[in-house]
Amino acid sequence: MPENTAILQQPVYDFSLAALRDSDRDRYLACLLSPQDRRGPLSALYAFHAEIARVRDLVREPLPGEIRLQWWRDVLDDPTGASGEGNPLAEALLACVKSHNLPVPVLQNMIDARIFDLYDDPMESRASLEGYAGETASALIQLASLILDPAEAQNSASAAGHAGVAQAIAGLLLLLPLHRRRGQVYFPGELLAATGLDRDSFLSGENGQSVTLAIRAFAGLGREHLAKARAAAGSISPANRYAFTALALAEPVFDRAERAGAKLFEHSIVPPQWRRQWWMWKAARSGRW
Repeated sequence: MPENTAILQQPVYDFSLAALRDSDRDRYLACLLSPQDRRGPLSALYAFHAEIARVRDLVREPLPGEIRLQWWRDVLDDPTGASGEGNPLAEALLACVKSHNLPVPVLQNMIDARIFDLYDDPMESRASLEGYAGETASALIQLASLILDPAEAQNSASAAGHAGVAQAIAGLLLLLPLHRRRGQVYFPGELLAATGLDRDSFLSGENGQSVTLAIRAFAGLGREHLAKARAAAGSISPANRYAFTALALAEPVFDRAERAGAKLFEHSIVPPQWRRQWWMWKAARSGRW
């Protein structure tokens, strides 16, 4: 998209950038570290992702959550854009989709994946987890690449796939205390079984040694995907490296989770904001995470 067009469209993104600052501070920083003429569209995409990711926080029962998610599907399904009128985030998202030819089915799959968040069903398998991460975090990286450097986006698809799984696992480790209070389990059932646990015994936390093993195995799965993303990093164009900036937080989270073990149930391992900013700034400058 020509730079002058981006500037003309910038006012539509004012709300999404402000909303992102409140809903996802790390991706807000990722926006600020990105090229100036791409910050607005990226903020719309990231703020939309944050909005559907927090639906469980806003509702007490699954049905209202499904209604909220369906509303976003309806917005994307309406070619006239009328369904999103009056909602500044929806208007920004639709402007982003139109200006950058983002594939609507990918965004709809992202919405559908978030239905899992509304219920307390266990994550059945590693494949289920990777599928969930692929339709959320991995898709977000690839969509951001279509905004940053669409001509080269396909070349970073493999890296985005693995990076998204690593990023999702890091995020789930950070949210583990919250998920435990809710009775949510994102750890694959086969991973729990390998450490002598099931959903209920994992949530009870009574066997601290097994819980520690499960947390370390989950972090290890994240490391496995991070290593694969790094191996594929050579195919990422310089412009599209900005889509991966937030991935700089994954490895430090894995380190902290492995050290905490079962204590992670009770204690947050969220790194201080200044550290997260430093890691992301270095990643944006160097392209290494």
